[in-house]
Amino acid sequence: MVMASTTSTEQSGLFGTLIPAFKKATGIDTKVVAVGTGQAIDMGRRGDADVLFVHDQAAEEKVVAEGYAIKRFPVMYNDFVLIGPAADPAKVKGHDIVAALKKLGDGNASFVSRGDKSGTYAAELRYWKIAGVQAPAFANYKACGCGMGPALNMAASMGAYVLSDRGTWLNFKNRADLAVLVEGDKRLFNQYGVMVVNPARHPQTKVAEAQKFVDWVTGPAGQAVIAGYKINGEQLFFPNAAR
Repeated sequence: MVMASTTSTEQSGLFGTLIPAFKKATGIDTKVVAVGTGQAIDMGRRGDADVLFVHDQAAEEKVVAEGYAIKRFPVMYNDFVLIGPAADPAKVKGHDIVAALKKLGDGNASFVSRGDKSGTYAAELRYWKIAGVQAPAFANYKACGCGMGPALNMAASMGAYVLSDRGTWLNFKNRADLAVLVEGDKRLFNQYGVMVVNPARHPQTKVAEAQKFVDWVTGPAGQAVIAGYKINGEQLFFPNAAR
């Protein structure tokens, strides 16, 4: 079975625990292709994946409405955080992501963007829009077109700010030169969903295996694995399939 998922689920280390647990429970082999959420959804549209595990609810609901996926199930959540130089030269630290981005844009601060089709980039664009900032228009805005881990490393090398999912950050946060500067804004909520690719569109879809994964990851066993995944005692994702 092929799963198209996000770089955040892979680079956070979650799949290193989740996929072996699924294999042990079901005997099913899973190949994970970790790309941006938009690219993962496009894989589903093309029939290049059997199941999608992503985090852009609007895009997920759209692909279901288009008939390329059967049904969307919530599975877990965490949140986005604004990361930046520990010294915070732009003085954005706080709990308001929109005010922080407005300050960054107005001050032409260095900012690294994923600049790809990821759920993180989609969220970033929403926040810039609310802040009334044309992000690519300021000179120190750099789009890397890369995964979350490389974006964090680029931000560290440049002394720049970057929006990250908390899971990947916790897996990379041994960087003493970076720190969480904005968190706790309810707009930073980051929901993940899982969907089986529709065999009516792509008859080659391994529906039985994909549905077993959906049932397992949204059931007690999979939810327990998600809840138990921690780095240095910190939980990265919070199961909410039964909400």
